[in-house]
Amino acid sequence: MLTSAKVKSHALHSGADLVGIASPDRFAELPARFNPLSAFPEAKSVVVLGFRLFRGLYRGIQAGTFYTMFSMMGYAGNKWVFQPVTLWKFCNLFEDAGYEASPIPDNFPWSNIDGVDADEMGQGFIDANPAFYGKDSSNYSRPVADDRPAPDIYFQMRLAAYCAGLGEIGDSGVFLTPEYGPRQMFAVVLTDAELDPDPIFPGGLCDHCGKCIEQCPGCAISPTEKTTVRIAGRELSWNALDFEKCSVAFHGGGEKACNPFMVSPQDEEGFNQQPYTAARAYKLGPVLWTGRAIGGMRGCHIACMAHLEERGVLKNKFKRHFGDCSC
Repeated sequence: MLTSAKVKSHALHSGADLVGIASPDRFAELPARFNPLSAFPEAKSVVVLGFRLFRGLYRGIQAGTFYTMFSMMGYAGNKWVFQPVTLWKFCNLFEDAGYEASPIPDNFPWSNIDGVDADEMGQGFIDANPAFYGKDSSNYSRPVADDRPAPDIYFQMRLAAYCAGLGEIGDSGVFLTPEYGPRQMFAVVLTDAELDPDPIFPGGLCDHCGKCIEQCPGCAISPTEKTTVRIAGRELSWNALDFEKCSVAFHGGGEKACNPFMVSPQDEEGFNQQPYTAARAYKLGPVLWTGRAIGGMRGCHIACMAHLEERGVLKNKFKRHFGDCSC
């Protein structure tokens, strides 16, 4: 018999650091194009796997001397390599027991995101370009039936993690867990195995300290405006995000950028344009650093992590204080 306990144990054995289970009804208030159940309407459970980002990945950015580590072993390595490998191992359990499993890593390169407001999608939408997407809802794909959304759907991993009881969404819009604070990414498995869901996390990690707002290199997080969604019978809110500023800061630009690769006026111009545009690639040629997370998520990750650790509220403890960034 496939039980929730067995599924969780196998998830951890396969390589996940966190695992939670949500029932399909918790997603009922989401529009169909943002609902994971649109991909598998017969699913009885939504399993969410969490993958930690090592605290040491931020050290090179903190020192201002080594930036490849966070991108390759952290952000990109997590979504492109480690999540798929873990999901392959994990999903065998379901098929061997006679159930289907639809694995979805944190990667939506083909999603139907025309007409989407990127500001509402958060950091999970970082690889999209609002200068291109969100302009015309008809130029990407069309529904196959009147009662279905156009392919491919897009959904927010942080909302799935919330529904699975893994933590809460902080003021920055970044998901926080009691184990690692902001230091993780998520993947989802939809299955027709009916599993016991976890309770919703009661909250209390984010104390609205404002450090994410204060230390964001792009000044992308509003100190006053809110984004609100309804999910799992609850209303969730976090501070509104200017996605274009967030994307620029993530890749090394921003009003308060600390970027040692910005050594010429041409570099400064390039880093402070929204990445992934054809105009930028044409104009700047080799001066392109869009694939690197040079900003290091200084506000929403580093500042938040340090504050949560100082409060002593995280389960993952360290012998050394993380300290401040070099600039």
